[in-house]
Formats: sequence, structure tokens, C-alpha cells
Amino acid sequence: MKPVVALVGRPNVGKSTLFNRLAGERLAIVDDTPGTTRDRLFGESEWNGRAFSIVDTGGIDPTHGGKTPLSTGSVDFIDDIRRQAQVAIQEADAVLFVNDGETGVTEPDREVATILRRSQKKLPDGTFWPPIFLVVNKCESRERREQSSEFYELGLGEPFAISAIHGTSTGDLLDALVASFPEQKEDEIDDSIKIALVGKPNAGKSSLLNKLVGVERVIVSPIAGTTRDSIDTKIDFDGVEVTLIDTAGIRRRGKIEHGVEQYSVLRSFKSIERADVALLMIDATTGITSQDAHIAGFILDEWKSCVVLVNKWDAIEKDGETMDAFTAKIRQDLNFMDYVPILYISAKTGQRVDQVMPMALQVQEERLARLTTSTINEIIHKAQDAHPHPSHAGRALKMFYGTQVRSDPPTFMIYVNEPSLMHFSYIRYLENQIRMEYSFLGTPIRIITKGRRE
Repeated sequence: MKPVVALVGRPNVGKSTLFNRLAGERLAIVDDTPGTTRDRLFGESEWNGRAFSIVDTGGIDPTHGGKTPLSTGSVDFIDDIRRQAQVAIQEADAVLFVNDGETGVTEPDREVATILRRSQKKLPDGTFWPPIFLVVNKCESRERREQSSEFYELGLGEPFAISAIHGTSTGDLLDALVASFPEQKEDEIDDSIKIALVGKPNAGKSSLLNKLVGVERVIVSPIAGTTRDSIDTKIDFDGVEVTLIDTAGIRRRGKIEHGVEQYSVLRSFKSIERADVALLMIDATTGITSQDAHIAGFILDEWKSCVVLVNKWDAIEKDGETMDAFTAKIRQDLNFMDYVPILYISAKTGQRVDQVMPMALQVQEERLARLTTSTINEIIHKAQDAHPHPSHAGRALKMFYGTQVRSDPPTFMIYVNEPSLMHFSYIRYLENQIRMEYSFLGTPIRIITKGRRE
């Protein structure tokens, strides 16, 4: 698993700008208005050969007199801040505490620094975990960099005076950051099939896990967000070792509570990363939503296999056309994953739950399937004869031969005269032709083109 780095600080100190600098793309909205970052953002970064995940958070301001717009109910702002900082400490492998070199040290900075210091754990060697890096942003001028020494008073060591917008001195910060990461260890060999239960909060993931395992391993509650962590449960299913990964619910953007749930979402995404098959649970009582499609898109982005489970099927009124209509809606909204199987279940009553594991294992088996080179060449040549690729500016695409270069996920290399001529719609056409030969049920197919002279 990649190390996790959390960006913490009060509003408008430049956390989103630094996040974009580290991620190498504009993933966070940047605005001069405090509180612009309304939800968590996760990104990937790499420095000196070490890859790590970064988490951008909404600004925290303990002196704010009212309630935070990012929290709900009667939770005071200071409590929200405390949770955010403490959970960042608990979940992150390093924390970047971002401050504003233009305003200097403020009372909110002192309060946040105190929270961070008290949340650290002292290790036997006398060091503290996780490491906290004191970042003083907006230090574009030499004068600002010299004035950054005032931040020593926060008791978090040497300040790193940087300019996130210009990239000044961010290299020194990253050098120190990656040096603090634990040594990379080889993953322990685990041959079990890893199946992650993912979906929005309260979709019934924990109830399904209990049904699959046969015991009450996970607290089941109607309150969304009960599962705050990813929980691994190993089972033996007909002689096959399986690891079931129950994850915290993933809420729609803008609905994610800062603090505990914010980082539970990160764990959910990381659980998808290490899974072989994801069981995407959809609540039948609410129907498929944009967030369900968002989660499905993440599963596809990670090239993971998927089974869609429509849960709480017992709770809706049905007629002879209900299931067909529901299936049509799912196929429409998840048209980029038309290869996934759909099961209608009730984790509460056990309806069709006995079909879940056999389907997941079938999907995993097909994920590992390999086609012979002769079969692939027959497929692409027939496809080319039936529907030649349209020419572009007088140049025609020619496919010479293809081969499957790997499984998990199935990946095909097709050698062509000019890869730039291959249109994405034709790649989708070739994918469909491959699936006619072998379905690769529930599994995405990757097709790569490579140039070759005639």
C-alpha cells in the first residue's frame, strides 16, 4: 500500500494549490474565498521513485464563531477541527501542516498545532508518529522566507518556506517527506481471492458480509457510516480461500463529512485498489444514483472486475416488468460497464445471497482467462474484414497481428502500422468482437496498439 500524506491547515492558506502541485494536475478547485474546498480530494504523487497518496482537506479554523458549513447537526466547529486533525494523524503516514507566510502566525495556527502535537504517538526511539511537516506557504519573496522563522514557535520543528503556486522549494519539502516514509516491504504472499464490498453508505454491505460469513462479524446499523474502516474477513468457500473486504460507504461529493468519514472514503478506495473483484451494492429503494456510477467509474479506472448487486429487493413493490426496467436503467447509467452481471438480492432475508459468491468466483476465473494468439488473430482479421477502420486524411489503419500479453486484467497488444490512426470507437468494436469469442464476464478488457512496419 502506498503511504498516505494528509494536508491540514486553516482556510485559504494554499492547501489546494499545494495539492495540485504535488498531484501534477488541477484536481482541486482553487479560489481566494476561504472554504472553497468543499470535500476531500485524493491524488497520487511520486518523488524520488516513491509513490504516495495525497489527501486534500477543507480548511479548519478553530476561532470561527458559528458552525462549520462542512458539518451537520449541532456539531461545533472546534469539534470538527479536532476530529479532522486527529483522524489525519491516525490514518496518514505523514502530515503537511500548511500555514500562510503572508499573514504570519495566527491564533488558529497555534490551536491546530496544539491539536496535531497532542495527537502524535511517541515511539520507543523517542521520535513521534506520524511525522508532521511545518509548511509555510506563499513565501515568494526573500523577505517572506526570512520571516518564516517565526513559525518555530508552533513547536513543530523547522518550517519549510515554499511557494506552492510557483513551486519554490517544494523539492526540499518532498525530499524530507519521502525520507520519512517507512521502508518499502515486499507484500506478504496472499493467494486468496480478494472481494471488496463497496457502495454508498447504508446500502447493506455489512449485512451482506454477515450473511456470507454466517456470523455477526460486523455491527449492522441503519445509520449511514457505521463502518469506519475496511474490515478483512477470510472464509473458505467450497475449498477456495477468499478474503472479503467490507468498506465504509462512499458518499456523493460534497456530502462527505470531514474527519472520520473523510478518511474512511480513502480506505474504501484503497480497498478497491487491492481487490480482485468488487461487489458494487446498489440500494433498490433509492435506485441507481450518480454516486453509484461514480463508484463504478473508479472500479473501472482501477481495471477491477465487478458484480452489481441490487440489494433490498424485498423492500420494493414489483410486477412482471420491474426487474427488466431496473436492469435497463442500470445498463443505461453504467453503459461503460455493460459486461458486468447483475444480481437482485436481499441481504436481510437472504434472497439470492447464495448466488453472490459463485458469481464473484466465476468473474474472477474469467478475469484470469487467456486466449491463444491464433484465436486473437482470427478475431481481429474477421473484424477488420467485416468493418474496416475508416481512413484518416488518406491514411488507412492496418492491423497486422495481436496477442494477449497478460491477464488480470486481460490485456491485448495489437500491432498496427500507425497507432495514432486507431480511433477509440474502433477499440470498443474490437473489444466487443473479443467478448463474442470469450465473455470475460464482469471484467474490463485493455487493448493496446503498438506500431510495426510492414
